[in-house]
Amino acid sequence: MAALEVLFIAGIANLVFLLLVAFSCRCVGMFSLSSRWFNNKKFMKFYKYHCYYWYGFIISVLVHTVLAFYLFGWPF
Repeated sequence: MAALEVLFIAGIANLVFLLLVAFSCRCVGMFSLSSRWFNNKKFMKFYKYHCYYWYGFIISVLVHTVLAFYLFGWPF
């Protein structure tokens, strides 16, 4: 797989993990629907992986950044 393809996939992974983190976060005001939603069983199953979503997001950002610098160089 070419580095450019991995860069593109890491960019998509960034967006996916960002959404997962945002929608599973209980303290972000704009995404909190109500306290009733937070006690929902489906949300709690989704929420219990919140820390893992962060790990995925950080790894995808690091891969994306390293490959962008490798392929396109330092822009300054």
